[in-house]
Amino acid sequence: MDTTTKTNDIITLSIDGMSCGHCVKAVTKSLSEVPGVQVKSVAVGTALIEAKDESVAAQAMAALEAAGYPTRATTSAAPASGKVSRGCCG
Repeated sequence: MDTTTKTNDIITLSIDGMSCGHCVKAVTKSLSEVPGVQVKSVAVGTALIEAKDESVAAQAMAALEAAGYPTRATTSAAPASGKVSRGCCG
């Protein structure tokens, strides 16, 4: 019997368009709404999340893109779409 369990991936996201506390709240809210994502920390320009797999990480990145925050993973997730958005302040 296999007793190993897959641990969640910790992913650091680099997020463009964040420049204030409102941006941090908006990014935190967007990430929190993605099933399978646990938000570890969010600061201007970066977020640390725990995702059950890379498809969930990609969903988190897509949610941020939809909210106006271009995102790229600096560890173990799919690349961002590359489209440019403004965030809340730009």
